Amino acid sequence: MILSIESSCDDSAISITQIATKKLLFHKKISQELEHSVYGGVVPELAARLHAEALPKILEKCEPYFKDLKAVAVTSSPGLAVTLIEGVTLAKAVSVALDIPLIGVNHLIGHIYSLFIEKEAIFPLTVLLVSGGHTQVMEVKSLNEITTVAKSMDDSFGESFDKVAKMMGLGYPGGPAIQALAQEGDRKRYNFTVPLLRTPKFAFSYSGLKNAVRLAVEKAEPTDYKDIAASFEHIATKHLTHKLKKYFQNHPPKNFAIVGGASANLYLRVQIKELLQPYKANLFLSDLQYCSDNAAMIGRVAIDMYKKKRFTSLEDLDIASKSNL
Repeated sequence: MILSIESSCDDSAISITQIATKKLLFHKKISQELEHSVYGGVVPELAARLHAEALPKILEKCEPYFKDLKAVAVTSSPGLAVTLIEGVTLAKAVSVALDIPLIGVNHLIGHIYSLFIEKEAIFPLTVLLVSGGHTQVMEVKSLNEITTVAKSMDDSFGESFDKVAKMMGLGYPGGPAIQALAQEGDRKRYNFTVPLLRTPKFAFSYSGLKNAVRLAVEKAEPTDYKDIAASFEHIATKHLTHKLKKYFQNHPPKNFAIVGGASANLYLRVQIKELLQPYKANLFLSDLQYCSDNAAMIGRVAIDMYKKKRFTSLEDLDIASKSNL
């Protein structure tokens, strides 16, 4: 079995995964949303302290599995350095205490493998990753062959939801709050401009849309917020589908996936499904419980890395805040 640890942001999570069957035997996650909601977003130092409290408590529940562990995996990048180090420190301690190898896992690859928890991986795959920290499109041929073909030039899709929610005093996290409010609103009332509509560049940008929403909120009454939320969600999603449609002209998809915390957005899922219909492409989606950060996805990557003997030494397991994808 492999014990896996996730602490890249504000979720403390540990899982136990069986190597031969890929079966998830144990998974526990402690969310910090309540603590950070007071501040309207994640406070890194607070998150680190909460990880230091939560991770050892979860690890205690894993003791019955210790005798069967073959490796310990941990998210090593990208993420908040002060929170990643909590998970990495614990992973190193487990590695030394049980004399088992370490596996450092890229968090973004973890999100890709959230599609395959307790399943065989299916490649090649075109992946749209949308989260609080990233918006990017990747062509994934295998665990070892991942090419990023487009990124956000500024804010991410998920981050823009959090910031718009904060403007309207909806609390943190903003994604679920905006989604719920948007269901009651008129998506066409506010004619926000679709970002990068006239440029052929395959990239994403949410800073301009976020500013347009801010100006609308400043002039609006609280009764207008549902229409602002609906219009924002519509345009934020249309930006993604517009760019993907152009990309598909020369790169028609066969297997397409949406991953990351913001992939739980139901409006986005419906719009992507409609976009893929002319191509008869297969759409892969993670279970809603595995869209946000979790250790189960890290464990699923770790199985494939273990089989390829992709281990990391204690000295080489460093914290990096930037992704190399």
